[in-house]
Amino acid sequence: MQVTPLIWIITIAVTILFFVYEFFAHVRKPHEPSIGESARWSAFYIGLALLFGVGIGTVSGWTYGGEYFAGYLAEKALSVDNLFVFLIVMTGFAVPRKYQQKVLMVGIIIALILRGGFIAIGATLIANFSWVFYIFGALLLVLAYKQAFGGHDSNPADGRFMKLVRRVLPVTPEYHRDQLTVKLDGKRFVTPMLLTIIAIGFVDLVFAVDSIPAIYGLTSEAYIVFTANAFALMGLRQLFFLIGGLLQRLVYLAQGLAVILAFIGVKLVFHALHVNELPFINGGRPLLWVPEIPIWFSLVFIGATILVATVASLAKTRGGHGAGGRAVQEASSGEEADTAAGTRR
Repeated sequence: MQVTPLIWIITIAVTILFFVYEFFAHVRKPHEPSIGESARWSAFYIGLALLFGVGIGTVSGWTYGGEYFAGYLAEKALSVDNLFVFLIVMTGFAVPRKYQQKVLMVGIIIALILRGGFIAIGATLIANFSWVFYIFGALLLVLAYKQAFGGHDSNPADGRFMKLVRRVLPVTPEYHRDQLTVKLDGKRFVTPMLLTIIAIGFVDLVFAVDSIPAIYGLTSEAYIVFTANAFALMGLRQLFFLIGGLLQRLVYLAQGLAVILAFIGVKLVFHALHVNELPFINGGRPLLWVPEIPIWFSLVFIGATILVATVASLAKTRGGHGAGGRAVQEASSGEEADTAAGTRR
């Protein structure tokens, strides 16, 4: 796949412009998006991502098109899991609903920057060391196990990292609109808003560790890795408000993602064996009898796994209300508390 520096520059510039537009058009003025607004923009970004994939397939061939769609599906599924953790973080910090857009926007931008760095590192490693596929594969298998049996029981807002941040930074006990810092009695304090953004940035770093090796298991093209990640993150803010009430019903999401990560991990190990150069494995010669999993099978497998996990989750939780619903209510009550505090001030 031939990607010139000019194409890279245009792609990155357009991506930045989209986020700048998002901020000034939707996020700058604090408000809670309506279902209609969230649905329209979610559909727009998903449609744009699909159209871009068709463009890649038409211009560069459907092998690359298939790699893009498989990568986009995998990254979108991982992004929904990311949303669940964002919900836990914002509930832990009691972020008022009208300020959650700003937190999400900053968190998504941090995620894209971090993933961009990981993409560059991954591309360099893959280009120079074929044995890195063994490491990526083993990492994904470990992460698949943790995803299946770890869950999201812990609250990142109360984790050791945030406790360390609280010891280092003076923090106000209440929100001051959407300000990150505030000056009180001549002393500068950080607000819970800044703590929330720091926590989400830390979560983004953790998620990038499984996100980037996963998509490199589906394609070795850095351009496809970047664009699939960018489109998966675009519209994530709107998707949060659109399906926020449904997040608690996706009870099998973790297991579905674990299956996907394990599948890609096995695919990476198979590829590593197929291009093997390690002297202590088969004398440093490739194991050509090891099958290469075709991209069409990866695309079908990932799509089917997401579908089964979603349908099974919705069937199991039909008519039920879980922790996610309570989290939304608690976040909303945080907004009421903030409003009351603002009235008292």
